[in-house]
Amino acid sequence: MTGLDFLSYEFMRNALLAILVSSPIFALLGTMVVNKKMAFFSDAIGHSALCGIAVGVIFGFTSRTLSMVVFAVLFSILLNFVKDRTTYGADTIISVFASVAMSLGLVLLSRGGSFNRYSSYLIGDILSITREEVISLTVCLVLVIIFWAISYNGLSSDNLNRALARSKGINGKLYDYIFSAFIAVVIMFSIRWIGILLINSLIILPAASSRNVSHNTRSYHLFSVVFSLLCGVAGLLISYYTSVPSGPTIVLLLGCTFFITFVIHSLNKD
Repeated sequence: MTGLDFLSYEFMRNALLAILVSSPIFALLGTMVVNKKMAFFSDAIGHSALCGIAVGVIFGFTSRTLSMVVFAVLFSILLNFVKDRTTYGADTIISVFASVAMSLGLVLLSRGGSFNRYSSYLIGDILSITREEVISLTVCLVLVIIFWAISYNGLSSDNLNRALARSKGINGKLYDYIFSAFIAVVIMFSIRWIGILLINSLIILPAASSRNVSHNTRSYHLFSVVFSLLCGVAGLLISYYTSVPSGPTIVLLLGCTFFITFVIHSLNKD
């Protein structure tokens, strides 16, 4: 047995490619999610996946991914619309939407005791990803890079000072809607092989860890991508050689990275 024997299996090659492509996606989007304090929002989007599947079943969607994407985009738009027109805190509105969507999905998919066929979406299985899905993720990465190049300055300006951004002709609310919809699409494309319970961790933890040790915007993005890639690849290899689930292993490594960088940040601060 050699150190690279795992590459002889197609499912491992596909999983490795998926991590190499998806890690930068989550890392880049995560930096803005953390900056805009949207962690709870992205978690709510993930939890709405079951409702998206249920809606697809009811309306006869042949593709579960398509039904989840359509529902998640509409969910994100409606959530932002209500949030902007109420005096409740954003966390309250997000919690209401997440709870209702999750519960409705569970009720609809559990009719006749058929929920077991959808339970795999809770934890996911990266080893089941196909070459076609890897290609879709690659397209998604290209779109994220294009979106980042076009929208990053506007999103950052709005995040720093919405009034000032508005004076410069930047429509902060529109950027919020677009960014939220973009997050929804990325999450739903990845949910089947990452899992509802883990998806938000892969978005938040790399960026949060990077924020502990970065000193400028460039290093913030760079460290986030590096942490995401290293923990993703290491988690996949550990899961292969120890026969433990890959998703939770990757999240545990990212969690350890966060605490290590937090300690470094605390020591440097003192």
